[in-house]
Amino acid sequence: MPADPGRRPGRARQRMRFLRAVGIGVVLAGTAGAAALAAIGFDGRGQPSAGASTTAPPVTSPITRTTLARSVTVEATLDYGAPLTLAATTPGTLTWLPPAGSTVTRGEAVLRADDLPVVLLHGPLPMYRQLSKDLKGADVRQFERNLRALGYLGFTVDDEYSVHTEAAVKRWQKDLGRPESGKVDVGAVLYTPGPVRVAKPLARLGAPAAGDVLTYTGTDRTVTAQVQLTEQSWAKPGAPVTVLLPDGRKAGGKVSAVGAEVSESESAEGAATPTAAVTVVVSDQAALRAFDRAPVQVSHVVEQRRNVLTVPVAALLALAEGGYGLEIREGGGTRITAVQVGMIADGRAEVRGPGLAEEMPVVVPQ
Repeated sequence: MPADPGRRPGRARQRMRFLRAVGIGVVLAGTAGAAALAAIGFDGRGQPSAGASTTAPPVTSPITRTTLARSVTVEATLDYGAPLTLAATTPGTLTWLPPAGSTVTRGEAVLRADDLPVVLLHGPLPMYRQLSKDLKGADVRQFERNLRALGYLGFTVDDEYSVHTEAAVKRWQKDLGRPESGKVDVGAVLYTPGPVRVAKPLARLGAPAAGDVLTYTGTDRTVTAQVQLTEQSWAKPGAPVTVLLPDGRKAGGKVSAVGAEVSESESAEGAATPTAAVTVVVSDQAALRAFDRAPVQVSHVVEQRRNVLTVPVAALLALAEGGYGLEIREGGGTRITAVQVGMIADGRAEVRGPGLAEEMPVVVPQ
């Protein structure tokens, strides 16, 4: 029998047409009218229009006003970053090292040689010469800046190791239990960019103190994700992200760096995919709970629509004459109204159209 040209597609067929359209893209837009459907007595799904008898009332869901957000989420690792090696130039025998997991801050001993403390200070320059009265240089300024930060006063922080600097050094050495020479020996201090967390001791007690003594990281935990280059457009320094922790809690963070080095990672399909490391910093370290190293996820909101009317995606109809609509329940029946469809996210669709309002019930097939 030839097909009836006036027959409208049935419910299941129209739903299939819409879901195919959703699969093509995330954001859809369109307009359509429903007058032609009402004129022929069908509701656009091949079903009788409002007022026809049914065996059970349709299942409905209210139109809600909310914020829709479309996010990208990637797998990542929470830890303290790649460890660095700390090398000492201290003569003598190694008599103490801090244990793994401990933190060493400015002014504290990072090791002991011949039972004398070797002190951690902060700065980019290594300790490459003995500091004594009348010396000048950037290394003098760096040392004096640390001495001032530790509370020793009476000298000017500049490039000259003055007699006043020497006097402050003697007070510092007395507090440390070191000989009060007023000179700072090469092996008496070690410089790092900031406080350190001991990752692993490398030397054994009783061995020479000079050499690689331990590995360390910074004291702040960071998050690192290997992101495919084709999906990396969101990853820019300063971009806000949410870190999803293993216990379901969340912590706010920001992208701090995107690696320039490209490596290859295996995709879900098993193919090698070029990736780059994206580093995220979390300013509120307490929000990371007690996790030292853990698998986490990083989520970034790519697009957001605030204060919009939304319905379940399943409530959308593909109208026979084009565009999309909703079946709205009124009184004892339903009516079809055309809508424009905006963002679709998390199973809900943004809808716009005349007469739409919050709490209006729309039919949702089960």
